[in-house]
Amino acid sequence: MTAQRVMITAGASGIGLAAARAFGKAGAAVFVCDIDEAALARLACELPDVKTAVCDVSRRGDVEHMVAAAATALGGLDVLLNNAGISGPTAPVEEMDPDAWDAVVRVNLIGTFNVTRCAIPHLKSSKSGVILNMSSIAGRFGYANRSPYCVSKWGLIGFTKTLSIELGQYGIRVNAILPGPVQGERLEQVFQGRAKLSGRSQEEETELAMSIQSLKRFVDPREVAALCVFLASDAGKSISGQALPIDNDALKAS
Repeated sequence: MTAQRVMITAGASGIGLAAARAFGKAGAAVFVCDIDEAALARLACELPDVKTAVCDVSRRGDVEHMVAAAATALGGLDVLLNNAGISGPTAPVEEMDPDAWDAVVRVNLIGTFNVTRCAIPHLKSSKSGVILNMSSIAGRFGYANRSPYCVSKWGLIGFTKTLSIELGQYGIRVNAILPGPVQGERLEQVFQGRAKLSGRSQEEETELAMSIQSLKRFVDPREVAALCVFLASDAGKSISGQALPIDNDALKAS
């Protein structure tokens, strides 16, 4: 079987890095872009076979250049993992900084659109093209004081469904993945922001987030990566147009 050719946005840390490791372990040829040059350098040391590029997905020109470079470096493209996203501010809508709102939408939604738009011609040439869009539990529930993030993650689900309908005729499968709270520095920053706004401690915010889950744990990035590899494999060849939670059975928004 020919090795899959996989492109991952924001693949130098967190879920993206876990996915790069998992796809590489599965025998795929991997291309990672990220805005963080230092993180890319660390990735290159750990996984020297992975090809990398610096890219700000909020800049259309950068995206167009990066996708072309990725397709050239890999000799084509079979799997696109749209993982790039930012958390954005924690504030009620009436107090939201419009520039901060715009920044979240530019990265999370418009950036994903542009990466996908540029990747589709290459995916059409694949025998089994796959697009995976990293949404969130915030794409299932509304979250007070997180409006730009929630809007962008709900939007990715609509984008996923539209793509699955448009691209099914080319054999391209498209799914959205909806992680719950994922262990790591970014989650700590979210809880810090919530604590500052609510007046509760960060520990109380952590306990509140855990309380609305049936399973009392946070998601390991490696678990999300394993789901990505499964959905991109032949085992997932009949799964498309879906929004798949991986959230320890979250029952509502915290």
